[in-house]
Amino acid sequence: MNLLTLVLALPLAGFLLAMAVPRSSPDMSRKFALVVSLVTFVASLALLFGFDRSIAGEQFTVDLPWITTPEIHFHVAIDGISLWLVLLATFLTPLCVLVSWQSIQDRPKEYFAFLLLLEFGLVGVFMAQDLFLFFVFWEVSLVPMYFLIGIWGHGRRIYAALKFFLYTMAGSALMLTAIIYLYNKTQTFSYPVLIDMLASGRLTFTTQEEMLLFLAFFIAFAIKVPIFPLHTWLPDAHVEAPTAGSIMLASVMLKMGTFGILHFCLPLFPAAARQSAPWIGVLAIIGIIYGALVAMVQPNMKKLVAYSSVSHLGFVILGIFSFTQMGLDGAVYQMLSHGISTGALFLLVGFLYERRHSLEIGDYGGVATVAPWLATAFLITTLASIGLPVLNNFVGEFLVLQGAAIANYTWAIWAATGAIFAACYMLWLYQRVFYGETGEEIRHHMPDMKPREWAAIIPLIVMMVWMGVYSQSFLPAVGKTTARVLDQTRINVPFRVLNGHGQKVVLEAHNGR
Repeated sequence: MNLLTLVLALPLAGFLLAMAVPRSSPDMSRKFALVVSLVTFVASLALLFGFDRSIAGEQFTVDLPWITTPEIHFHVAIDGISLWLVLLATFLTPLCVLVSWQSIQDRPKEYFAFLLLLEFGLVGVFMAQDLFLFFVFWEVSLVPMYFLIGIWGHGRRIYAALKFFLYTMAGSALMLTAIIYLYNKTQTFSYPVLIDMLASGRLTFTTQEEMLLFLAFFIAFAIKVPIFPLHTWLPDAHVEAPTAGSIMLASVMLKMGTFGILHFCLPLFPAAARQSAPWIGVLAIIGIIYGALVAMVQPNMKKLVAYSSVSHLGFVILGIFSFTQMGLDGAVYQMLSHGISTGALFLLVGFLYERRHSLEIGDYGGVATVAPWLATAFLITTLASIGLPVLNNFVGEFLVLQGAAIANYTWAIWAATGAIFAACYMLWLYQRVFYGETGEEIRHHMPDMKPREWAAIIPLIVMMVWMGVYSQSFLPAVGKTTARVLDQTRINVPFRVLNGHGQKVVLEAHNGR
């Protein structure tokens, strides 16, 4: 069995076997899910060590016939971007199992089975090289998250789950329409074949046709990111979801949208993507500033972190549509950094909720007095989230702002305010929760970190520091792939060079492929 199919098959097999565990053995369900998720993570590490970082194309390719008519293949592979996203999903799943160890007492068998199914769907999205297969994995990932929110969520869980489901399905319908249109035009669902047809000129679109196809894909991905103003499902989903659901939603599921834009929208519809860049860049900046300002006034911790995601992912979109090497590298790095730091924030908020059973900031205060190690872990995560140098978010945001400044300096100025606002809302949150007078409820119901909680948070803190100080362990593989994406979009785009006299000369790249 190919290593890639092993990583994909393990969580699916785990889901099926987990459903067979006796309902009377909840501890067995927990231990089984932890073992399966750890084995999957170890298998995914083998992908990392076997990956050739000097190559820009797909690796570990598996291409098997699945359905004869229409011709659909089980075609999976990874490149320098999807490699890290697969690792992010497999890295966080065992941590989610640990976080849920004590908090999930109702139907734990089904809960942990759905976590494994969610991992299967997410990993599949980042591997799929067949458009129909991609859509199948996209929908598979939706189902377990719907149940995780709707069954194990908080008070308004049904409302939040339905809103999440309907928003995503609306986008999925548009994407499926575009996929079917592409198949009718080309008689193939194969993504590499479509790219080759575009490069050779065998596949061409009219201006209107390309724009409509681009928008169909883009709206589906924009809802998932989510981009302002399609973000309104996210705060409700985060607030009502269980802790593990919030972690996987923010850290991995939102990256399905940004990955889709980078992997499908730009290479398949380059002219429409470049034509749309100005208004998408403006929406990204609005999302950065709006998300930060709304986060600043939130009384609920989860809602604050949810709106911070709207702001941080605005940086990702801005980097992608800067169409610069630094911007795209920064966007991918920010995707990974946000997955680590925001996942850690939701994990720590979950620890606080388990102790105090409240998400309202006003119900806390003085937590550092009775739980100093919890306060320390939260402070490191807070500093990472606001982009402190030597921690992970700084690298991604810096590269995005550099890329944005090359494309449009005004964009960079406006986007930089988001980093300032992030410091305001995160440090104010920290001050209100951990400092001040310690109430009686806090004194009696706020024990410090437990071994299981340390086991969950330490790997995330290690990754925050590692990504902040040793970015070159990630960027070479990313840079090869983003350079290829950028090259695929260089159609009829003018670029400037200096001639021998130091004067700028505008050249026209008629076909950058």
